Amino acid sequence: MSDEREILTYALFGDAIKELAQEIVDDYRPDLILSIARGGLLIGGALGYAMGVKNVSVINVEFYTGIGETLDQPVMLPPTPEAVDLSGMKVLIADDVADSGKTLELVQQFCAETVTESRTAVIYEKSRSIIKPDYVWKKTDRWIDFPWSSFPVITPSGLPAGGEAS
Repeated sequence: MSDEREILTYALFGDAIKELAQEIVDDYRPDLILSIARGGLLIGGALGYAMGVKNVSVINVEFYTGIGETLDQPVMLPPTPEAVDLSGMKVLIADDVADSGKTLELVQQFCAETVTESRTAVIYEKSRSIIKPDYVWKKTDRWIDFPWSSFPVITPSGLPAGGEAS
């Protein structure tokens, strides 16, 4: 992997959401935005505000365990939305990046049995993704520094990252 990085600032994030939301509303009006936690939380919430969609929900999927390190397959963590909550809805699945695409694929499969239609929206898409999102702000194959995850984990004063107070 190249040392070159894609840097997303909060200001650029605002521009990305406005442009992505416009592309979506010109084509699709979802009943619900389903944000994939953690990376998709901010995207789903921001799109909800930008598009006037108040029905925003969260699904928690674990896949990345570290920088460039993943589980073999993504795993849905509880609590998951009840399938009846999605029944008959048009759903927009929101995430930060379609990297491998496996997380988006898992969530699409989860929705497939109950929703009327699901589409996907991401800030970034990588060329290796097995899912080609319906709405993408930018394509890149660089490592992405998001403003909400590019700094070290904050710990209580005097403790190392990941440390616990006694």
